[in-house]
Amino acid sequence: MTKMGFYFDQKKCVGCRTCQTACKDKNDLEVGHLFRNVTTYQQGNYPDAILYHYAATCNHCEKPACVAGCPNGAMYIDDEDGTVQHDDTKCIGCQYCVEACPYGVPVHIESIGLTHKCDACKQLRANGEQPACVAACPMRALEFGPIEELAAKHPDAVKDLPILPSSETTAPCTLIDAKAAALDENFTEVIL
Repeated sequence: MTKMGFYFDQKKCVGCRTCQTACKDKNDLEVGHLFRNVTTYQQGNYPDAILYHYAATCNHCEKPACVAGCPNGAMYIDDEDGTVQHDDTKCIGCQYCVEACPYGVPVHIESIGLTHKCDACKQLRANGEQPACVAACPMRALEFGPIEELAAKHPDAVKDLPILPSSETTAPCTLIDAKAAALDENFTEVIL
């Protein structure tokens, strides 16, 4: 099995949220629900403040806490590409996956009584396309592919940032080309 994952070039990201909008549109998500969420942070203070953005979605972890926490097997690792998928027919809406994920990825949708999350646009990929977020990014800050190939292509990319939980817990398959400011422990989330 080739394990698939995301690469995020934080140095290219301008925080436009096009990836977020494309994902929301592709998944026909209700107001208040996101599978990809762009958050802005500030390091330092005026007049020397530096802003940076983080485009978060499911990390399709090697040791996903959501899968371990799901009592019905609704969250599972796909045998073909290693992405973390969700089976609506097995989901009982218990939200254990929501509570288990240290990244806050799974979203409980009350109107249907189920939990959903990013599936790395499995259907689009089956048709030879890229995930909606990757295809939509005007700065080409996102890539999706075999995680080993992404790591070889981007050897300076990291898995850990001060804004994120430690990668040791779940072994996320997301690589980040981080801005220097994003590696600083002193940050503040900015609401735009």
